[in-house]
Amino acid sequence: MESENGPKLVVVVDTEEEFDWSAPFDRKATAVTHMRALERFQSLCEAQGVRPAYVIDYPIAATADSARILRAIHARSACEIGAHLHPWVTPPFEEEVHAHNSYPGNLPAELERAKLVALVDAIEQALGVRPRCYKAGRYGFGPNTRRWLEELGFCVDLSFAAAFDLSRDGGPDYSRTPARPSWLGAPGGLLSLPSTGAFVGWCAGPRLYKATLALAPLRATGIAARLGACERLFLSPEGYEHEHCVRLTRFLLARGVRTFQYSLHSPSVEPGHTSYVRTAADREKFFTRISRYFEFFLGELGGTAVTPSELHTSFSQSTHTLPA
Repeated sequence: MESENGPKLVVVVDTEEEFDWSAPFDRKATAVTHMRALERFQSLCEAQGVRPAYVIDYPIAATADSARILRAIHARSACEIGAHLHPWVTPPFEEEVHAHNSYPGNLPAELERAKLVALVDAIEQALGVRPRCYKAGRYGFGPNTRRWLEELGFCVDLSFAAAFDLSRDGGPDYSRTPARPSWLGAPGGLLSLPSTGAFVGWCAGPRLYKATLALAPLRATGIAARLGACERLFLSPEGYEHEHCVRLTRFLLARGVRTFQYSLHSPSVEPGHTSYVRTAADREKFFTRISRYFEFFLGELGGTAVTPSELHTSFSQSTHTLPA
């Protein structure tokens, strides 16, 4: 049963080109052929009353076929269109291509802005939509990002990856970021909705989790998870089973979290483009996980699915104070 006061689910698809995640970043890797398989995912969403947010990057917007597919979905009010910045495939091409610069927030301020402007312009030209939600490629929100998002009219940022430390190759450290929405500045301005992640367990936290990583040869991370002491979970069908997502959701609900971001990458809708979906069998399991989670969240929990912009409007009109 659906409850007006139940938890809220925002489904976010990092809609991007196909590239080998284990290989060096390559400006020439811009194929988006998987978009022809997107309709199955979209149909699953519509059957459950979910309007996903497709945060799209430059190769998606600049390719006529992929833009046409998204334009048709948006025309029937079945999704929200946002922006997703992969610097290495977004003009102007002024920076060196390497891991540190793959996080857009690490770029010089004016170059990050120029790439954001180019991306927004490409989306507007291809889809006739001005994006209002943003997710930085590789979760790379930086010291200047908020300023540019506010200047360009964005109202929701989806970049933070709660519970994850990406600093090993130059990214942000979100290991102590809570999985809760917050205003990045004045209430009613730019809303941050992190990707939903957390350290789950009776002794959970970033310190213990990092200690288990240091004891990797002893398989301490797996032992801690099996004992229910600490495991890091992420709300996604990629690399996480349905049971993981349910456990994470229940853990956060018990701690007062009421807004969740369920995220995935568009290349996973077709076998062979990500490590999560290599075969047709993988794809069936992938879609089954998505369907089961929607049924759990929207059915058993009585939750509702909302878009990022709808969430912003709801919080802007609410009398309740969000975390600072």
